[in-house]
Amino acid sequence: MIDRDQQPSLQHIAVIGGGPVGLATAIALAASGASVTLVARRVPYSDNRTTALLGASVDFLDRIGVWQGCADQAAALQVMRLVDDTGRLIRAPEVRFSSDEIGRDAFGYNIENRVLLEALEQRAGECESLTRIDDDAASVIPDDAGIEIETKSGQTFRAQLVVGADGRNSLCREAAGIAVERRELRQTALTFNVTHTRPHRNTSTEFHTPHGPCVFVPLPGERSSVVWVSRPDEAVHLHALDDAALGLAAERQSHSMLGAMRVDGARFMFPLSIEKPAQLAAKRIVLAGESAHVLPPIGAQGLNMGLRDAADLAEIVTETLVLGGDPGSENVLTSYARSRKPDITSRTFAIDLANRSLLSDLLPLQPVRALGLHLINAIGPLRRLAMREGLAPSWRR
Repeated sequence: MIDRDQQPSLQHIAVIGGGPVGLATAIALAASGASVTLVARRVPYSDNRTTALLGASVDFLDRIGVWQGCADQAAALQVMRLVDDTGRLIRAPEVRFSSDEIGRDAFGYNIENRVLLEALEQRAGECESLTRIDDDAASVIPDDAGIEIETKSGQTFRAQLVVGADGRNSLCREAAGIAVERRELRQTALTFNVTHTRPHRNTSTEFHTPHGPCVFVPLPGERSSVVWVSRPDEAVHLHALDDAALGLAAERQSHSMLGAMRVDGARFMFPLSIEKPAQLAAKRIVLAGESAHVLPPIGAQGLNMGLRDAADLAEIVTETLVLGGDPGSENVLTSYARSRKPDITSRTFAIDLANRSLLSDLLPLQPVRALGLHLINAIGPLRRLAMREGLAPSWRR
């Protein structure tokens, strides 16, 4: 129980959540001149899942001094292929995107999440104005003047602004009174890594199946990460296979483009959904990462959007502090919501539409989808526009 007669010390900003978005947000805000407290329990990270970091995310991580600590353990994504593997009557042509066509060495880099987190943790430890509380938040209580945070061990402090980077079941979102709309997709993603006998040549290939995409994304060496979206029952079946059988299933799904495959490490399975909060900020609380948006793993948008949350918030807070303003003021909350809403709304719509068009068996939709991909493949300016928009929304450039 918090003693209301005591006044816990005031911090400028508290960040709740120690995943990649929470850590990146805390580091970026600390660089803005704010006093930042990160509330997140350190737990061993044993997950071998990966993330494809697109160009703007890599640039942001470089600016805040993180990318230098992990770049040598990431694989460049220089070519992206979309292959219609639905077996339907009307199929789209293969679409091939090459980064050199838009003047980039790579679209981005694929990296293991544990490697990225290690680099983020290392950089966070170097930030003098960043304090780490190795604990979970138990309560977040906003009032007009600030927000009171209590940890599970009973430590309390106040902040002018709280960043809720605490995931899908966000305590901060609940404290702000923000409702969320959830829609289950009746799809499940199975993720695992493989070694293979043929080089990937820094090419990511996405096979479109009737039940969702199956993507093979390069890792350093002759390794790739696999994100296989399918029906829940099929995902359960694949997850139960032994390593040899799952490797063979992945090889068949890839049409042996990478040769023989062997599963490398653990595999993970999770149901897919789309989640949209009614607001992105309220009561001195802003939402970032999966507390602000949940998408299926299509187009590598999830974490990349979360890092854009962090970058935009840090820019807004920096401008506010330079002018001597309150980082938790209504102006900051409004500016953050205004900057992030178009990006989140447009990406959610596009990914949802792409997923629905892939799953639909309605014959009229098949030629529409095929024609759209044909036009992207055949018309250079349209293809280059699609590539640039995939990396970051045009209004951010």
